[in-house]
Amino acid sequence: MEIMPTFVPVVAAALIDASGRVLMQRRRLGTAHGGLWEFPGGKIEPGESPESALLREIDEELDIALDPASLEPLSFSSDPALPPEPRAPHVILLYSCRAWRGEPQARVGEAIAWFEPDALPGLAMPPLDYPLVRALLRTFAAGE
Repeated sequence: MEIMPTFVPVVAAALIDASGRVLMQRRRLGTAHGGLWEFPGGKIEPGESPESALLREIDEELDIALDPASLEPLSFSSDPALPPEPRAPHVILLYSCRAWRGEPQARVGEAIAWFEPDALPGLAMPPLDYPLVRALLRTFAAGE
């Protein structure tokens, strides 16, 4: 019997403002993928739903409260092969969100910034964020 690897479930948010810009967060220097831009979010803790984890993570990282009714599942990304030890494979579930309370602050990341959608592919990002950007751009192209 083949042993299936355990994966790390992660949630992330594509926060889209009224003018269609997307908020990205720069990872802290000195950490894995330090200095790279990513969608804000984090790991799902045991007993959490993806949505409740996303609400918690965004509050912790950006000090804003997402409107749960405005969370829309958008896409996912996963490691195409087993990563080298000791890292377990990750699966990122991306949600879009257009409504929140508060002004985003960089509480955990090195920085945050708003980007026009067409600027996203040119950002230096962790590998699993690139397919998420492509999925997000398809939604903009479709006029959603």
